[in-house]
Amino acid sequence: MRVMAVDYGDARTGVAVSDMSGILAGQAWVITERNITKVAETIANEAKTREVKAIVIGYPKNMNGTIGPRAEKSKRLADLLSGNDFEIVLWDERMTTMNAHRILSDSGKYGKKRKQTVDAVAASLILESYLMYTANKKV
Repeated sequence: MRVMAVDYGDARTGVAVSDMSGILAGQAWVITERNITKVAETIANEAKTREVKAIVIGYPKNMNGTIGPRAEKSKRLADLLSGNDFEIVLWDERMTTMNAHRILSDSGKYGKKRKQTVDAVAASLILESYLMYTANKKV
């Protein structure tokens, strides 16, 4: 089962897709669109083309577990994607973008290069986290 992860942002949205077996994170890219409806349409089209069965949307709760404005925007994206032929999962992704920045810094990516890829890396981290969770759940 192929899984897609989404790190939704106001200016850029990171997307990552697993392999067909749903075990390994694969391709990652960034959607540069500000309109949430268009972002949802792009994600839905990519999911259908890639035969995705589940879309995991990063749900950035506050550090104390409460729901803030960023999480509400992610929920809105999830609502726009519902009603398609794939499962929608809201996934707690606290600290994911910070970890993505750290990974990019450690690999020598700074400035514009980092800005263009951080959301794709964050989506990959969300995907890896979800895939590890589902793999451990099966054991």
